[in-house]
Amino acid sequence: MAPSILFKSITLTLTSLLSIPHVLSAPTGTPTIPSQPSLLGYNPSNTVINQDTDQVPGGYTLVPGQTDSATVGAYLDFNNVKNPQPIRGSKGGVDSGPQTQEYSRLNPDKLAPPGTDHGAVKNAQWPLGLSHAKLGLNRAGWSRQQNVDNIPAATEMAGVNMRLEEGGYRELHWHKAAEWAYIFAGSVRIQAMNDDGQTFVDDLNAGDVWYFPPGIPHSLQGLAGGVEFLLVFDDGSFSEDNTFLASEVFARNPKEILSKNFKLPLSAWDNIPPGELFIFPGTKAPADISKQNVTGSGGIVPLAKSYSYHLSKQAPTFSVDGGSIKIIDPTTFPIAAKFSAAVVTIKPGAIREIHWHTSSDEWNFFIAGKARIGIYAAANAAQTFDYNPGDCGYIPKSMTHYVENVGKDDVVFIEVLQADHFSDISVGQWVGLTPPQIVADTLNLTNSTVSSFKKEKQYIVQGDVVN
Repeated sequence: MAPSILFKSITLTLTSLLSIPHVLSAPTGTPTIPSQPSLLGYNPSNTVINQDTDQVPGGYTLVPGQTDSATVGAYLDFNNVKNPQPIRGSKGGVDSGPQTQEYSRLNPDKLAPPGTDHGAVKNAQWPLGLSHAKLGLNRAGWSRQQNVDNIPAATEMAGVNMRLEEGGYRELHWHKAAEWAYIFAGSVRIQAMNDDGQTFVDDLNAGDVWYFPPGIPHSLQGLAGGVEFLLVFDDGSFSEDNTFLASEVFARNPKEILSKNFKLPLSAWDNIPPGELFIFPGTKAPADISKQNVTGSGGIVPLAKSYSYHLSKQAPTFSVDGGSIKIIDPTTFPIAAKFSAAVVTIKPGAIREIHWHTSSDEWNFFIAGKARIGIYAAANAAQTFDYNPGDCGYIPKSMTHYVENVGKDDVVFIEVLQADHFSDISVGQWVGLTPPQIVADTLNLTNSTVSSFKKEKQYIVQGDVVN
């Protein structure tokens, strides 16, 4: 074909292709009708369609206390009503949906907060049920954690909830952070060695405590019936994924180096784990603990530096009408130099009185019951948070807070401080020990009211049971 004819043929072909309507080249599913100008912005042809959005499918009922003045702030129990509503006194309005009612029932003070809530307080609550569980091998146990990823304000402490079945190990390991632990249920054998070659082994039960300083290698093994416990670390960014593990020490060193180090043949390392074991099943611990009491020239860890404390055998530090407080701190458990804690029991209707801590943030874990915490954070900010079993809480230092039992069962929770002794400032004692004239002038209270303030800490104050 002559060049001129070929050129004309190509030109005609391109012209034909360009003349095909654009719609033929559009991807499947692409709209082909252009937007109508009348759909953009105001147009008199667009009429308003009014709807009655106050109609809630299935209806709703306001609960006792919901029509009271918002500043009364009574607890609202939404458990037995359909479609809980964000209404407090004259505040709020109807929510016709969509909503997940279970969230509202678990967190009524988020749906319909007391009228005294104001501004923004950083999140102070995290349910461990929303944490991603890390599962052990062959059903030997599990763990789940809370850190700054889910409570960003919790910069000083983090927590882990862990379960070990009978014979299940938390493998030999150590941390950069210090580890403080409280046992919820069951029994466990703990074992450790310090940098002087002194060894330690002990069996602990529900209600007991252990502590390992940073860098101290240790292991945990569930005894008959298994064990579940709480770990608290002095680093808000702590993660179980950043633990130093015995399995990885051996897996990540060349076998030639291991043989030189231990003066053993290369074949000695043929069956070592290829990496992390984390939680795994093992030979059940012998009932006779002395069989695992291995010592060298360093002997055993001195009693004064013991890594365990049998808190289950200690009587409450304070017992009052509204509950009890059992305190453990370095004055009784010296090795845990910066961990001070209280196991608090609050009876129905009672509150852990309004207070604050002067030198430490407070990390909480709720073991039983239903509670709420009201936090005041300067300036002019306050928020109420709800807590259920398995929830963590965090209150930065100097912020006032109370813990109210809003259920029909005892609330049991742990409050942990980074302090050399357990202490707080009671708002009630403060105003009780301040000259009455100053208090009356500041708060515009009557002399009768001011004279009723107590001069001693109450810790827990009994009140009416929530109906």
